[in-house]
Amino acid sequence: MRTSDVALTVMLPTDIQSAYNAIVDWQGQSDWMIGTKVWLAGGDGASVGSQIAAFTGIWKLGFLDTMTITKIEPPRLVEVLHTGKVLRGEGSFELIAVTERQTQFNWFERVEIPAGLVGLAAWWLIRPGFKFGVWFSLRKLAKSL
Repeated sequence: MRTSDVALTVMLPTDIQSAYNAIVDWQGQSDWMIGTKVWLAGGDGASVGSQIAAFTGIWKLGFLDTMTITKIEPPRLVEVLHTGKVLRGEGSFELIAVTERQTQFNWFERVEIPAGLVGLAAWWLIRPGFKFGVWFSLRKLAKSL
């Protein structure tokens, strides 16, 4: 299976604990993730095995992204496994304290590309929009803190 990595970084104007709290407020992500409704689908959202779901799209047009937390190290790291029908792969949120009032947020996704060359061609058409959406969302988060 082919994979493609997407990595973005944004500086957040807050301390690492406040940044972490904002990021793991799963339902609250709906406020800054463009076109996405996020909710806790199982577990407490703060431990390995917890499940998160996110619907990205408009009205009923879109896709459901289901995730399972595979590693969590507050207030620094959350790793997930994407288990949905459309989006599969690995993701992580990494936070690095730069100063007492500034935190670097590293967003990483390793997306599995299905369907051979057809899937690869589709991904390369979708990838710029996906990356822009994540970039826009991270900037929205930074402005909200």
